[in-house]
Amino acid sequence: MTPAPSAANQHVHEAPVTAPRADCVADSAGGLTFDVTDRGGSAPAHLLLRRRDSEQEVRLPLSPAADGRLRAALPSSVELPEGRWDVYVQVSDGEPCRLAPGVNDLRALVDRVPGAAPGHVAARIPYATKYGNLTVRSWLRDPHAEAGELLVGKDELSVRARVYGTRLAPDACVELVARKAPAAVVRAGLTADRSEFRFTVPYPALRPGLWDLWLRPDGETGPRVRIARLLDDIADKKPIFIYPKVTLETEYGRVTAGPYYTGDNDLAVKVAVVE
Repeated sequence: MTPAPSAANQHVHEAPVTAPRADCVADSAGGLTFDVTDRGGSAPAHLLLRRRDSEQEVRLPLSPAADGRLRAALPSSVELPEGRWDVYVQVSDGEPCRLAPGVNDLRALVDRVPGAAPGHVAARIPYATKYGNLTVRSWLRDPHAEAGELLVGKDELSVRARVYGTRLAPDACVELVARKAPAAVVRAGLTADRSEFRFTVPYPALRPGLWDLWLRPDGETGPRVRIARLLDDIADKKPIFIYPKVTLETEYGRVTAGPYYTGDNDLAVKVAVVE
C-alpha cells in the first residue's frame, strides 16, 4: 500500500505559486521607485514596463537594495508616453515575469502641484489590475487643465480648475464637445485669476449625449486642452468619484444630467433622456 503523504508534503503540494511582488514609492516630481522581492539569484535583472497594445518598452536595471530586494528607479526625466504600462521582471535573457503589486506609497501624489517650469505635466500612478497584476497608468499633457472642485446645481455644473504650461488669454473659454458629433459645440465663458479659472456648464443647452470638456486658453481659434483630474493618487476615478445627477425639463424633453470622469480621468458630462 502506498503510504499517505505527510502533512508537510501536503502543504508543499497545495501551496500556491506566488508571483514576485513590487512595492512602489512615488515622489512629487513624478518619479517612481520599485522594490522587487528577490528570489535569491545573482544574475543581472531588469524591470520592464510594456505599454499595452503597443511594442513600446522601457527597461530599468534592478540593483540590490535593503532586505534582500532589488530596486529600480523610474525618474521623472525618463519620458513615459501616455497609456497603461504593464510591469515585469526579467532575469538575464529569461522570459519576463509579470509582477504583482505590493505596498504602494503614493502619499506624495495627494494634492500634487507640478513645478512652475514650462513643459509637460507627467503623472504616473501604479495600481493593481482586476487580475492582480501591477500596472502603471501614465499621463503626459502639455499643457494641462486640472479639474478641481465640482459644484452641482439644480440646472448647472460649476467647475474650479487650474491650467499648467500656458497662460489664459482675456478671451479664453471652455468648450463642451459632443463626443459622437464633434461639430456640436457649446461654449462657456470663464473667470480667471492667473492660472486658476472657474466656469459654469448650463445643462439646458446640452442635447442628450456625452459631452467632453475642453479649455481654449487662447480663445476660440487657439488650441484645445482637455480638462482632466490627474494630480492625485487615484488611477481610475470613474468608479470612485460619483456625482449626483439632476432631472430637468429641456427643449429635448425630460432629461437627467451630471458630470463624471472617463476611463482616462478626463472630465465629461452625460445628458440622458428620461424614459
